[in-house]
Amino acid sequence: MTVSASRTTSRSPSGTHLHAAHSMHVPGLLQTVEYAREIFRQAVPELSPPEIEHRISFRIKRQAVLYQDNATPYRAVIHEAALRMQFGGLDVTRAQLQHLLKLSDHSHVTIRVIPFDAGSYPGSGQSVYFVRGPVPALDTAQLDQSHGPVFIDSEAQLEQYRLLLDRLEATALRPAESRNLIHDLTQNL
Repeated sequence: MTVSASRTTSRSPSGTHLHAAHSMHVPGLLQTVEYAREIFRQAVPELSPPEIEHRISFRIKRQAVLYQDNATPYRAVIHEAALRMQFGGLDVTRAQLQHLLKLSDHSHVTIRVIPFDAGSYPGSGQSVYFVRGPVPALDTAQLDQSHGPVFIDSEAQLEQYRLLLDRLEATALRPAESRNLIHDLTQNL
């Protein structure tokens, strides 16, 4: 996919398009409650139980963007390692993988997996959220860091993340192949 092709990707009526790439865990908009709870339990410094529940509540409310009328298009690239990590154990992992399969049935949600056998890939180990606005000047990238999120809105840096996301998608399996891999992982738990 070229950069110009990614900029013309179909967008919601608001002109917004969401894109995420993760290698160590499932993106927040695609997480189940129990999976999110386990992610927040691993935070450093440790979060109190009320803070964990507050963050889970906020995360689940944000997921409404995927379920509303004229839902915002969402593309996620997830490394196979994130799908195999057993946050919360086998039952939580199985439920999370089944949730991904259900979400992949939605026409506005695209899930692509980078398999282990793809070898090295650009941006490995980095989590990126990218919001494409109705015009490129409104685009924003969010990078997850140990000290909190970093937001990027300079055009030169945004262009680098557009290219990175395009290259990640080029490395990943196609959506149907990704779905088959997720299904196989679910069956083998």
